[in-house]
Amino acid sequence: MGLEPENTLRSFVAAQEAGLDVIELDLHLSKDGALVVMHDTDVDRTTDGTGPIAEKTLEELRALDAGRGERVPVFEEVLEAVRTPLQAEIKDIAAARALAEVMLKRDLVGRVEVSSFHDEAVAEITRLVPGVRTALIASRYGTDVVDRAVEAGAATVCLNIRRITLEVVEHARKADLRIIGWVVNTQDQLRLVRALQLDGATTDYPEIKRTARFTA
Repeated sequence: MGLEPENTLRSFVAAQEAGLDVIELDLHLSKDGALVVMHDTDVDRTTDGTGPIAEKTLEELRALDAGRGERVPVFEEVLEAVRTPLQAEIKDIAAARALAEVMLKRDLVGRVEVSSFHDEAVAEITRLVPGVRTALIASRYGTDVVDRAVEAGAATVCLNIRRITLEVVEHARKADLRIIGWVVNTQDQLRLVRALQLDGATTDYPEIKRTARFTA
Protein backbone atom coordinates (compact mmCIF):
# COMPACT_ATOMS: atom_id res chain seq x y z
CA MET A 1 0.00 0.00 0.00
CA GLY A 2 1.36 3.42 -0.96
CA LEU A 3 0.45 5.37 2.22
CA GLU A 4 1.32 3.01 5.07
CA PRO A 5 3.93 0.26 5.57
CA GLU A 6 2.80 -2.54 3.26
CA ASN A 7 1.25 -5.74 4.58
CA THR A 8 0.90 -4.36 8.12
CA LEU A 9 -2.19 -4.09 10.30
CA ARG A 10 -1.86 -0.32 10.00
CA SER A 11 -2.16 -0.50 6.20
CA PHE A 12 -5.13 -2.87 6.30
CA VAL A 13 -7.06 -0.69 8.76
CA ALA A 14 -6.36 2.36 6.56
CA ALA A 15 -7.66 0.49 3.50
CA GLN A 16 -10.80 -0.49 5.37
CA GLU A 17 -11.37 3.09 6.52
CA ALA A 18 -10.97 4.27 2.91
CA GLY A 19 -13.94 2.06 2.01
CA LEU A 20 -12.18 -0.29 -0.39
CA ASP A 21 -14.13 -3.35 -1.44
CA VAL A 22 -11.42 -5.98 -0.92
CA ILE A 23 -8.03 -5.96 0.79
CA GLU A 24 -5.23 -7.97 -0.84
CA LEU A 25 -2.47 -9.48 1.28
CA ASP A 26 0.41 -11.91 0.76
CA LEU A 27 1.03 -15.03 2.83
CA HIS A 28 4.21 -17.00 3.55
CA LEU A 29 5.02 -19.78 5.99
CA SER A 30 7.51 -19.14 8.77
CA LYS A 31 10.08 -21.78 9.72
CA ASP A 32 7.66 -23.12 12.33
CA GLY A 33 4.65 -23.13 10.01
CA ALA A 34 2.87 -19.88 10.89
CA LEU A 35 1.01 -18.00 8.13
CA VAL A 36 2.69 -14.60 8.15
CA VAL A 37 1.75 -11.60 6.04
CA MET A 38 4.54 -10.26 3.83
CA HIS A 39 5.03 -9.75 0.10
CA ASP A 40 8.63 -10.82 -0.49
CA THR A 41 10.22 -14.19 0.26
CA ASP A 42 12.75 -12.44 2.50
CA VAL A 43 12.43 -9.69 5.08
CA ASP A 44 15.12 -7.35 3.77
CA ARG A 45 13.04 -4.79 1.88
CA THR A 46 10.16 -4.23 4.29
CA THR A 47 11.72 -4.75 7.75
CA ASP A 48 14.89 -3.95 9.65
CA GLY A 49 15.97 -7.60 9.38
CA THR A 50 17.62 -9.77 6.75
CA GLY A 51 17.12 -13.26 5.37
CA PRO A 52 14.36 -15.55 4.09
CA ILE A 53 11.05 -15.77 5.92
CA ALA A 54 11.18 -19.57 5.67
CA GLU A 55 14.37 -19.60 7.78
CA LYS A 56 12.90 -17.58 10.67
CA THR A 57 10.52 -18.65 13.42
CA LEU A 58 7.39 -16.65 14.12
CA GLU A 59 9.02 -15.27 17.28
CA GLU A 60 12.00 -14.04 15.24
CA LEU A 61 9.73 -12.45 12.64
CA ARG A 62 7.62 -10.74 15.30
CA ALA A 63 10.75 -9.09 16.72
CA LEU A 64 11.32 -7.18 13.46
CA ASP A 65 10.16 -3.64 12.70
CA ALA A 66 7.96 -3.73 9.59
CA GLY A 67 7.77 0.08 9.42
CA ARG A 68 6.69 2.78 11.89
CA GLY A 69 7.02 0.30 14.71
CA GLU A 70 4.59 -2.19 13.15
CA ARG A 71 5.17 -5.91 13.63
CA VAL A 72 4.96 -8.54 10.91
CA PRO A 73 1.34 -9.72 11.28
CA VAL A 74 0.01 -13.25 11.16
CA PHE A 75 -3.03 -13.98 9.02
CA GLU A 76 -5.45 -14.47 11.89
CA GLU A 77 -4.57 -11.04 13.29
CA VAL A 78 -5.73 -9.46 10.04
CA LEU A 79 -8.99 -11.40 10.26
CA GLU A 80 -9.59 -9.82 13.66
CA ALA A 81 -8.41 -6.30 12.73
CA VAL A 82 -10.64 -5.72 9.68
CA ARG A 83 -14.02 -6.87 8.43
CA THR A 84 -13.43 -6.05 4.77
CA PRO A 85 -13.33 -9.12 2.49
CA LEU A 86 -9.80 -10.36 1.82
CA GLN A 87 -7.88 -11.66 -1.16
CA ALA A 88 -5.03 -13.81 0.16
CA GLU A 89 -2.15 -14.48 -2.21
CA ILE A 90 -0.29 -17.75 -1.59
CA LYS A 91 3.10 -18.69 -2.97
CA ASP A 92 3.10 -22.49 -2.99
CA ILE A 93 1.25 -25.70 -2.13
CA ALA A 94 2.48 -25.69 1.48
CA ALA A 95 0.92 -22.28 2.05
CA ALA A 96 -2.26 -23.47 0.31
CA ARG A 97 -2.57 -26.34 2.79
CA ALA A 98 -1.94 -24.11 5.82
CA LEU A 99 -4.47 -21.55 4.60
CA ALA A 100 -7.02 -24.26 3.85
CA GLU A 101 -6.83 -25.43 7.45
CA VAL A 102 -7.58 -21.93 8.76
CA MET A 103 -10.35 -21.34 6.24
CA LEU A 104 -12.12 -24.57 7.10
CA LYS A 105 -11.71 -24.06 10.84
CA ARG A 106 -13.05 -20.50 10.76
CA ASP A 107 -15.57 -20.92 7.92
CA LEU A 108 -13.95 -18.25 5.73
CA VAL A 109 -15.17 -19.37 2.31
CA GLY A 110 -17.50 -16.40 2.00
CA ARG A 111 -14.93 -13.87 3.19
CA VAL A 112 -11.58 -14.87 1.68
CA GLU A 113 -10.71 -15.25 -1.99
CA VAL A 114 -7.40 -17.03 -2.64
CA SER A 115 -5.01 -16.03 -5.41
CA SER A 116 -1.63 -17.19 -6.66
CA PHE A 117 0.81 -16.91 -9.54
CA HIS A 118 1.19 -20.69 -9.28
CA ASP A 119 -1.37 -22.93 -10.98
CA GLU A 120 -0.68 -25.82 -8.62
CA ALA A 121 -1.35 -23.69 -5.53
CA VAL A 122 -4.69 -22.56 -6.96
CA ALA A 123 -5.60 -26.15 -7.81
CA GLU A 124 -4.64 -27.34 -4.31
CA ILE A 125 -6.72 -24.79 -2.40
CA THR A 126 -9.63 -25.49 -4.75
CA ARG A 127 -9.35 -29.19 -3.92
CA LEU A 128 -9.09 -28.66 -0.18
CA VAL A 129 -11.73 -25.97 0.38
CA PRO A 130 -15.08 -26.68 -1.32
CA GLY A 131 -16.62 -23.55 -2.77
CA VAL A 132 -13.54 -21.35 -2.33
CA ARG A 133 -13.20 -18.45 -4.77
CA THR A 134 -9.83 -18.48 -6.48
CA ALA A 135 -7.85 -16.29 -8.87
CA LEU A 136 -4.81 -16.99 -11.04
CA ILE A 137 -2.38 -14.06 -11.19
CA ALA A 138 -0.18 -13.45 -14.22
CA SER A 139 2.51 -10.91 -15.06
CA ARG A 140 3.69 -12.05 -18.49
CA TYR A 141 0.94 -13.88 -20.34
CA GLY A 142 -1.03 -14.46 -23.51
CA THR A 143 -4.42 -16.02 -24.09
CA ASP A 144 -2.97 -19.21 -22.55
CA VAL A 145 -3.55 -17.69 -19.09
CA VAL A 146 -7.27 -18.28 -19.58
CA ASP A 147 -6.77 -21.99 -20.29
CA ARG A 148 -4.46 -22.26 -17.28
CA ALA A 149 -7.04 -20.61 -15.02
CA VAL A 150 -9.81 -22.92 -16.17
CA GLU A 151 -7.59 -25.98 -15.68
CA ALA A 152 -6.66 -24.89 -12.14
CA GLY A 153 -10.29 -24.22 -11.23
CA ALA A 154 -9.95 -20.43 -10.88
CA ALA A 155 -12.94 -18.15 -11.39
CA THR A 156 -10.85 -15.01 -11.90
CA VAL A 157 -7.67 -13.93 -13.66
CA CYS A 158 -5.63 -11.08 -12.14
CA LEU A 159 -3.62 -9.57 -15.00
CA ASN A 160 -0.74 -7.12 -15.20
CA ILE A 161 -2.41 -3.98 -16.55
CA ARG A 162 0.71 -3.08 -18.55
CA ARG A 163 0.35 -6.17 -20.73
CA ILE A 164 -3.38 -6.60 -21.00
CA THR A 165 -4.96 -6.79 -24.47
CA LEU A 166 -8.47 -6.88 -25.84
CA GLU A 167 -7.77 -10.39 -27.20
CA VAL A 168 -7.01 -11.72 -23.72
CA VAL A 169 -10.06 -9.98 -22.26
CA GLU A 170 -12.36 -11.45 -24.90
CA HIS A 171 -10.89 -14.94 -24.40
CA ALA A 172 -11.46 -14.66 -20.65
CA ARG A 173 -15.04 -13.51 -21.14
CA LYS A 174 -15.79 -16.50 -23.35
CA ALA A 175 -14.56 -18.72 -20.51
CA ASP A 176 -16.81 -16.89 -18.00
CA LEU A 177 -13.84 -15.64 -15.99
CA ARG A 178 -13.77 -12.41 -14.00
CA ILE A 179 -10.87 -10.09 -14.85
CA ILE A 180 -8.96 -7.92 -12.38
CA GLY A 181 -6.19 -5.55 -13.50
CA TRP A 182 -3.10 -4.79 -11.41
CA VAL A 183 -1.52 -2.48 -10.35
CA VAL A 184 -3.73 0.49 -11.27
CA ASN A 185 -2.14 3.62 -9.79
CA THR A 186 -2.61 6.21 -12.56
CA GLN A 187 -5.55 7.82 -14.31
CA ASP A 188 -4.41 6.38 -17.66
CA GLN A 189 -4.49 2.89 -16.17
CA LEU A 190 -7.89 3.61 -14.66
CA ARG A 191 -9.23 4.69 -18.05
CA LEU A 192 -7.95 1.44 -19.56
CA VAL A 193 -9.75 -0.58 -16.88
CA ARG A 194 -12.96 1.20 -17.73
CA ALA A 195 -12.47 0.95 -21.49
CA LEU A 196 -11.96 -2.81 -21.27
CA GLN A 197 -14.83 -3.12 -18.77
CA LEU A 198 -12.78 -5.11 -16.29
CA ASP A 199 -14.43 -6.39 -13.14
CA GLY A 200 -12.04 -4.54 -10.86
CA ALA A 201 -8.48 -3.52 -10.20
CA THR A 202 -5.82 -3.57 -7.53
CA THR A 203 -4.27 -0.28 -6.40
CA ASP A 204 -1.68 0.92 -3.90
CA TYR A 205 -3.60 4.14 -3.24
CA PRO A 206 -6.98 3.94 -1.43
CA GLU A 207 -7.96 7.48 -2.46
CA ILE A 208 -8.57 6.20 -5.98
CA LYS A 209 -11.74 4.70 -4.50
CA ARG A 210 -13.35 8.07 -5.20
CA THR A 211 -13.41 7.27 -8.91
CA ALA A 212 -13.82 3.47 -9.05
CA ARG A 213 -14.09 0.22 -7.10
CA PHE A 214 -10.78 -1.39 -6.27
CA THR A 215 -8.95 -3.87 -4.12
CA ALA A 216 -5.95 -2.61 -2.14
